[in-house]
Amino acid sequence: MGKSALITGITGQDGSYLTELLLSKGYTVHGLVRRSSSFNTERLDHIYQGPQEPGRTLVLHHADLSDGVALVNLLRDLRPDEVYNLGAQSHVRVSFDAPLYTGDVTGMGAMRLLEAIRASGIDTRIYQASSSEMFGATPPPQNERTPFHPRSPYGCAKVFGYWATVNYREAYGLFAVNGILFNHESPRRGETFVTRKITRAVARIKAGLQERLYMGNLDAVRDWGYAPEYVEAMWRMLQRDVPDDYVVATGQAGTVRQFLETAFTAAGLDWSDYVRFDPKYERPAEVDALIGDASKAEELLGWKPRVMWPELARVMVEADIAQLDAELAGTAVRIDR
Repeated sequence: MGKSALITGITGQDGSYLTELLLSKGYTVHGLVRRSSSFNTERLDHIYQGPQEPGRTLVLHHADLSDGVALVNLLRDLRPDEVYNLGAQSHVRVSFDAPLYTGDVTGMGAMRLLEAIRASGIDTRIYQASSSEMFGATPPPQNERTPFHPRSPYGCAKVFGYWATVNYREAYGLFAVNGILFNHESPRRGETFVTRKITRAVARIKAGLQERLYMGNLDAVRDWGYAPEYVEAMWRMLQRDVPDDYVVATGQAGTVRQFLETAFTAAGLDWSDYVRFDPKYERPAEVDALIGDASKAEELLGWKPRVMWPELARVMVEADIAQLDAELAGTAVRIDR
């Protein structure tokens, strides 16, 4: 009989790729979806609405990380072999505007899920989605021994979730791991995140639908990887004999300006003709440079990145151009990459 997994945040970028990965390995996948008046499952529709093979099933459940009792009941009913906590308010800039909500969902949500696992008494392994934003102002390169210095409510909430995971591992013997993932992108990235904001704008500018792209800090340095590769690292963490924490990153850095130039060049455009500065997109406290050292993941998990950010930028631009062309033609397009 195949394994089963529960994924919070299943409708997001990482959730959709992780779902595909686990289904390919014969898992039954259960996903938490917040009840809403509108559908937000487009990243999963090609799975959920298509034919499902026996033993490879996706089931969605209405639940929320704010409801600890519902989490306990669901875990007792499902008894999953693995739990992946990807649910969060994950937009750094938005966390300054909604700090309490971010703290509750991103920080306390992780604690509620850990406590639900303990209280339900089930035997499972849990992955906590930690973030490079926890390092904040600490100079790169950053690895598992680097001190945290978060520079946003989101980063603070992720630090809380990280230490809660460590605490439940040490206090209750839970098989609980932290994946400290650096920025990872794809054509499925949300449109308000900087990389997708750029590549979507490139497609619209090339099509004559947009004249300008307004940006904030172009000097920020980030370590961008490819999301489908990063969910593979998540899974590998839960297959180890001993729970531990791992940095997942490419080690190759680029500035937002460099990503802009690469993305516009992929469409035959000069970024400087279209990009303008707008201070409203700056953060109250900036993170200057995040560059990860994933040596531990390479050694113990056998994981290495293959797609680096220049190729990633081109992939995302091509996908956004194809998607926009399909929309203008009145046809649907599925983003597989």
